[in-house]
Amino acid sequence: MQQPATPPNEKIRIDTLVSLGILDSSPQERFDRITRLAKRMFRVPVALISLIDTDRQWFLSSLGLDVKETSRDISFCGHAILGDEVFIVLDTVLDPRFVGNPLVTGSPNIRFYAGCPISAPNGSKLGTICLIDQSPRDFSDEDAELLRDLARMVEQEVVAIQLATIDELTMISNKRGFESLSKRALSLCNRMGFSASLMFIDLDKFKSINDKYGHAEGDHALREFSHLLRETFRDFDVIGRIGGDEFAVLQTKCSAEECKKSLERLQQNVLDYNRKSNRGYDIEFSIGSVEYDNQKHESINNMVADADSLMYKHKKLR
Repeated sequence: MQQPATPPNEKIRIDTLVSLGILDSSPQERFDRITRLAKRMFRVPVALISLIDTDRQWFLSSLGLDVKETSRDISFCGHAILGDEVFIVLDTVLDPRFVGNPLVTGSPNIRFYAGCPISAPNGSKLGTICLIDQSPRDFSDEDAELLRDLARMVEQEVVAIQLATIDELTMISNKRGFESLSKRALSLCNRMGFSASLMFIDLDKFKSINDKYGHAEGDHALREFSHLLRETFRDFDVIGRIGGDEFAVLQTKCSAEECKKSLERLQQNVLDYNRKSNRGYDIEFSIGSVEYDNQKHESINNMVADADSLMYKHKKLR
């Protein structure tokens, strides 16, 4: 077994990692969503976002693994952060660097590993997003490119921590965060040939809630509606509050029929909420939905504009 070497910029790297304040943090949906997507796309039992601390690797997000950290000197990710490319081990028992490694000979019995370094804005390698399997497997150039795209999504979320792209009131993405995540998601759709659709949602009669019940009650309505959005849509769909009472949802790898069912679920969830609520008003909304067309929609903003236009047509008919 070979222990990973220490990067030449180790002090700067550790200082950068510590400054982000994400070591030993509570689970964060923004990162868990990406590991769920990785696990689903690559059909692996384990997907991780691993941060390489001074003497340990700590898992910022972990699917399929019970432990939260391991020693750095036995970590695969410690090797991966030494380079810029995806670090791939097709069969660990045939690789002298990992023969006898306790992560290979014991739980989680790693036979396949692929990890892409995650960099901070200053270039420091913080850790990796990685895939683990208990059986050897192949990993194509296209697979590596897809894993790089997921690593860029993680990097965007790290930057988002610094740029405050989460809406503080509703705790979903704000306009900047939504655009950033959606841009990467559409890039993946183009690469993999996946479908995508965007819903633009505007709350009806929201001004009257503020005027009659006060802005605190208006804030409550926004929080409750955001919660209904999170309950309705899938874990890896991109949900954002992009204006005062305006929301958007980007669904990827979702057929037109599936998107229609999502809208029906949202309508039912809002109806159920209104029946149980005793606030003196109902939450109502108008919606416009468009399917992604890579010839027509040059950016996520084009999709938002088209869906916004359809939403206003819907609103006029109400």
